[in-house]
Amino acid sequence: MPLRTLTDPDYLPALDRRYALDRPAVGLGVNDPPPRFLLLYGSLRERSYSRLCVEEAARLLRFFGAETRIFDPSTLPLPDQVAGDDHPAVHELRELSMWSEGQVWCSPERHGQITGIMKLQVDHLPLSMGGMRPTQGRTLAVMQVSAGSQSFNSVNTLRVLGRWMRMVTIPNQSSVAKAFNEFDDTGRMKPSSYYDRIVDVMEELVRFTVLLRPHTAQLVDRYSERKDAGVPIDATTDLSSIATAPQGSS
Repeated sequence: MPLRTLTDPDYLPALDRRYALDRPAVGLGVNDPPPRFLLLYGSLRERSYSRLCVEEAARLLRFFGAETRIFDPSTLPLPDQVAGDDHPAVHELRELSMWSEGQVWCSPERHGQITGIMKLQVDHLPLSMGGMRPTQGRTLAVMQVSAGSQSFNSVNTLRVLGRWMRMVTIPNQSSVAKAFNEFDDTGRMKPSSYYDRIVDVMEELVRFTVLLRPHTAQLVDRYSERKDAGVPIDATTDLSSIATAPQGSS
């Protein structure tokens, strides 16, 4: 199974727990079952900073009461390389996307853009798959790591992709500059404003996911898709029809 095993999932040395809400979405909606998040990273290096950022994000999401899965893209084929995309890694990625309520995408910036590994994963997620939609209506947080000064090229591109995939991309984002300075020898992120921003982003992602949870079906209900599927409106159950119907005389 192409999943990363998260080491020390509950160890958060850079988090000051005096200021951390363990359930940031309390009061915004139903927190049970725990929100489910798929995390994608964009580098196959042994010491991949995008992967290390995603692992820190996953630990924080767990601290906030969520379930997480980190996809390992190392065995993904190129798009159209395998007939019908019939490959175990492709199947697993799509199943994980269907499982998720929200996602985290983190890419290095390479030549001013996201990496091919990052785009490869998005390219394997179809807008529609057997009447189901692996990304539509899910929340999304975007992050990037850079070898040099701070940049926002990758997160800007990830936002474009998120919109194309019909996802609800949250306002906050993370961009870690000179990422090689931000991790210790064990691969854990040092306390810094960059780490604090990742905490902010994950906290916001949980809040938006729980807030939108009761409304996801309505938010992705589209006229064009109802028309293509031949599904007319049922005036007895459609809330907008009921709200605008003439009121009977008293």
